[in-house]
Parts: sequence; structure tokens; C-alpha cells
Amino acid sequence: MDIRQISPTYAVSPQIDINDIPAIAEAGFTTIICNRPDAEVPPSHCAAAIEAAATAAGLQFVINPVTHQTLNMAMVDAQKSAMDTSSGPTLAYCASGTRSSIVWSLSQAGVLPTDAIIAATASAGYDLAGMRGQLDSLADA
Repeated sequence: MDIRQISPTYAVSPQIDINDIPAIAEAGFTTIICNRPDAEVPPSHCAAAIEAAATAAGLQFVINPVTHQTLNMAMVDAQKSAMDTSSGPTLAYCASGTRSSIVWSLSQAGVLPTDAIIAATASAGYDLAGMRGQLDSLADA
């Protein structure tokens, strides 16, 4: 498991496994957000399987499947709502962590300066500098 901290209360990871749930809970996360559509994974890694393990461990689990083609502001708002209502730190996962980083970045436009958003994701290994224009536009809206 490769957890990468984006902010004090938000981290991302590539695909997790049900066997990772105890370590995620032990690390202090209280909410897990699945940003990976079930069509991308085998049945053993579908959202329902991960959700069952997370719920059994006392974690909140949110399904918000994102693809680069289907990403929209409703998905960004759902992600932000899950983060804002979490009782503690949130871990979001997808295939590599990139989509989860992008959704976080979009949710922070206008909340944090664009430079801070890009720096936060870059420090976790995700170069989202190409989103600068989009983040600035959202911040200005």
C-alpha cells in the first residue's frame, strides 16, 4: 500500500485491498473514498468488497467512481462533502492516486491558492501543473 499525504486531512493511494483495511484504520483514517469504477477491477477489489471490510473496521466508505472522461463538478462536490463530513482524515484511492489527487485539487480551487494546490500534489508525486488554468478559472468563478 502506497499512501501519499496531500494535506493534513487527505491522502491518496493506488488501489487498496481488503487486507489493507486494518493498516488504514491503524493509520488514523476514518473515511475511505473509492474513486475507481468497478469495471476497472476484478470482483475481489470491487467497491462492495472494500466497503464491507471498511465498514466492519468501523470506517466510513464513500463510492465516487471517477474517470477522466466522466469527471464533473457533481463528483467534485461529492468528494468535498465526504471530506468535509469525515470525523477524521480521509484516504481516497483509484488506480494510481492521480484521479483522487485531481478531484481533491478541483475541490480546493478557490479554497487554497492554486500554487498551494499544485505544490501539495507535486510533493506527493502527482504533477498537476497542467491544471493551473482550470484551477484558476474555478477559483475565479
